[in-house]
Amino acid sequence: MAAAEPTAHALIAQHRPTLDQALEAIRTRAYWSPHPEHPKAYGENGSLDAAAGKAAFDAVLHTRLDLGQPGTDDWVGGEVSPYGVKLGVTYPHADVDTLLPAMRAGQGAWRDAGAEVRAVVCLEILKRISDRTHEFAHAVMHTSGQAFMMAFQAGGPHAQDRGLEAVAYAYAEQVRTPGTAEWSKPQGKRDPLALTKRFTPVPRGIALLIGCNTFPTWNGYPGLFASLATGNAVLVKPHPRAVLPLALTVGVAREVLAEAGFDPNLVALAAERPGEGIAKTLATRPEIRIVDYTGSTAFGDWLEANARQAQVYTEKAGVNTVIVESTANYKGMLANLAFSLSLYSGQMCTTPQNLLIPRDGIRTDEGAKTFDEVVADLARSIDGLLGDDARANALLGAIVNPDVKARLEAAAGLGEVALASREVSNPEFPDAIVRTPVLVKLDGARKYWDGADDEAAYMGECFGPVSFAVAVDSAADAVALLRRTVREKGAMTVGAYTTDAEVERAIEEVCLEEAAQLSLNLTGGVYVNQTAAFSDFHGSGGNPAANAALTDGAFVANRFRVVEVRRDA
Repeated sequence: MAAAEPTAHALIAQHRPTLDQALEAIRTRAYWSPHPEHPKAYGENGSLDAAAGKAAFDAVLHTRLDLGQPGTDDWVGGEVSPYGVKLGVTYPHADVDTLLPAMRAGQGAWRDAGAEVRAVVCLEILKRISDRTHEFAHAVMHTSGQAFMMAFQAGGPHAQDRGLEAVAYAYAEQVRTPGTAEWSKPQGKRDPLALTKRFTPVPRGIALLIGCNTFPTWNGYPGLFASLATGNAVLVKPHPRAVLPLALTVGVAREVLAEAGFDPNLVALAAERPGEGIAKTLATRPEIRIVDYTGSTAFGDWLEANARQAQVYTEKAGVNTVIVESTANYKGMLANLAFSLSLYSGQMCTTPQNLLIPRDGIRTDEGAKTFDEVVADLARSIDGLLGDDARANALLGAIVNPDVKARLEAAAGLGEVALASREVSNPEFPDAIVRTPVLVKLDGARKYWDGADDEAAYMGECFGPVSFAVAVDSAADAVALLRRTVREKGAMTVGAYTTDAEVERAIEEVCLEEAAQLSLNLTGGVYVNQTAAFSDFHGSGGNPAANAALTDGAFVANRFRVVEVRRDA
């Protein structure tokens, strides 16, 4: 950290080139990232290396994380890592009647600072978070259950990229309107009408970020930085099981804001007591004008219906589908699908759930394959990928909460089990619950398996390491079921494997009409459940899975309004 406090001029000089590169990246959609993905890239220029990051994480355990917020009336905590470690960190519990007015007090100066200054202050926050990526990785790992490397990458550089992407979009939308204009309207022989006009982006108010358990930084940073960069104060309400990553983020933000001459209360934490459930109360407060939420459909729907005073951005749940009609690379397809279904135990909003496969089989470069052969080969591919426990632990991580474990155990009773889930031991964390995925065969046309309703199974979201291989009568039936699924249940991702141009066009047309992001014929190192900041859109905002996309202009543009002041010239 620099010894001197960062002035606006110094921050512009330091971070404007990065902002410009981010603006170019969202324009071209080409690959770009300023945040290194490899752990060994850290340890110089003030960043923490692996040992220092682990030491910093260990140092915060079993401590009180005092953020210096006003209105603190209690200290709360209780996080237990999915790996079995008690974190023992306590956080400030806020009297919101005191905290919210304090947060509003600094918005005027933050508004008047302008879009560029707000952007570079946000970039300084992201830079300091990036320097502590190793520390944050452990915090994400031990609150989400992600394996360390995934927590490092997804919770670190990829999350930071998404935050920077949101800043770039926010800046672009704010400067779309000029700051001033000289307006003159000719009046024939009379003097023209002349006005001087000033246009100011103004914040909506206080933004509420409701964090999620599985990806607290990756899903949290877009909304946090989109709101802050557009002039809004941000109240961060983490998931009770995943407070630490966002609490550390709030601490960094408050530090940078204060050093740059702004009110640190522009960013604050709202941790809660066990079972308190403050999200509903906060979301409907009149001071809250923006809500960002990632989580269940039920609560997302409640927010959209009840937080009427706020602009609400939700990422909820969907039923992600892959159509397997034919392939020119059978082994590559199986390997790609096996990895996609296994990564982080399927605990991603983008993980495929339903694999729609014609019951008469598919065409491949290895000849015709029956439905049963495809499913059996996929099961063997998953089993081979996860056969070694060390590799399995590195890919699966840990089951994030008891609800996921219960769904996994119940899934075996829904149909014919093509691949049973097995327990994996983790020598480093013996209390971790680690399970391989279950793959269940269902029928898209009938209701059977001891009276169970196949359609009820595959048409409902079963979040976690559960996938259904659904037999359908034809490619056309698969496309029709895909359309119905996206329209009724939503989808964050759609995948398809086909060598037939007509089938490809039909699938693409469904995704265009139903606003679902499509990945075709992935057989290499890019997977349907991964997206790259600055290039890929996460969700579309056009189907029931989410009402917003990470990140596009619509995600930021309504977080501020432009107010005009006119004067006679």
